[in-house]
Amino acid sequence: MHTAALAGQASATRLTFPKNSHIYNCGEEDSHLYVVESGQVKTVTHSREGKRCVLSIYGQNDVFGELCLLSGARAETATAMRRTTLIRIPTIWVTGCQDHGIREAFMTHLTARLSEQQQTIANLVTMDSEKRLAALLLTLGRKFGERRPPETLVIKERITQDELSGMVGTTRSRIGYFLKRFTDAGLVQRGSGAHLWVDERGLAEYVESE
Repeated sequence: MHTAALAGQASATRLTFPKNSHIYNCGEEDSHLYVVESGQVKTVTHSREGKRCVLSIYGQNDVFGELCLLSGARAETATAMRRTTLIRIPTIWVTGCQDHGIREAFMTHLTARLSEQQQTIANLVTMDSEKRLAALLLTLGRKFGERRPPETLVIKERITQDELSGMVGTTRSRIGYFLKRFTDAGLVQRGSGAHLWVDERGLAEYVESE
């Protein structure tokens, strides 16, 4: 969604959160959804046994917190991964919005999110953890990465091995092992800073292989 159009609405509020601060917490009542104007946000939940699961990572123009349209109680915790500016929108405004363009954009967003979640479930059922990591790196690269010739995606956003393990559903040590295997195979490469270079074609072929 375009944050400029949403920020101009009288009911919208612009908020800035420092790195590692919580935007909302699991169990809290919150009747707002959020659009990322700048920065990066992750949503996290925990199993009954306390196992941590990173549900998703959001960047510029992404919408999150939309499940409050069904229930005001949050099922996850949203945390700013770095200094982040958000547009906070009351759900009552969303459900009553008469702007055709915004309603259409929101429906497109919900459809894309449903498709993304269906793919995540399919990966959990059909792939081992190494291939799930490869598929995740492809998704993150296509979402956050800059394209470089010939077929390289450069992820400049800092995403830790701990966060990757929470999204893949395995241990941090296994993530480190898989990343080393990918590096040795030339599928990923660490650049300057926290940049991760991803061979899009190579990873895609690996994910699709038997």
